[in-house]
Amino acid sequence: MSDPLKKCKANETAACCCVDVGTIIDNDESEASIEQVFATEQEAKAFLVTLTEKAKEIESDPCQIDSLIEKTANGYVVTAKFTFSCGAESLIFQLGLR
Repeated sequence: MSDPLKKCKANETAACCCVDVGTIIDNDESEASIEQVFATEQEAKAFLVTLTEKAKEIESDPCQIDSLIEKTANGYVVTAKFTFSCGAESLIFQLGLR
């Protein structure tokens, strides 16, 4: 009679694509920086409001937001840095922007 536990055991392979989450998210990278150009100042301000709202949805502790809108020859440049309390929040924020 065969052992039913051996039937349920997954076959292991030497070419496993498994990675420990701690090697990807080490909590040292808690900042997300964004720079984008817009045609009008109104579009730039609206984008910054949207980013701020997204950050507020994700934060567990208050996110520090440093932002600037500058007029250039190409339009209005939004430069923003979001500093979250941990790397996971920063990653979630950045993935949410894609």
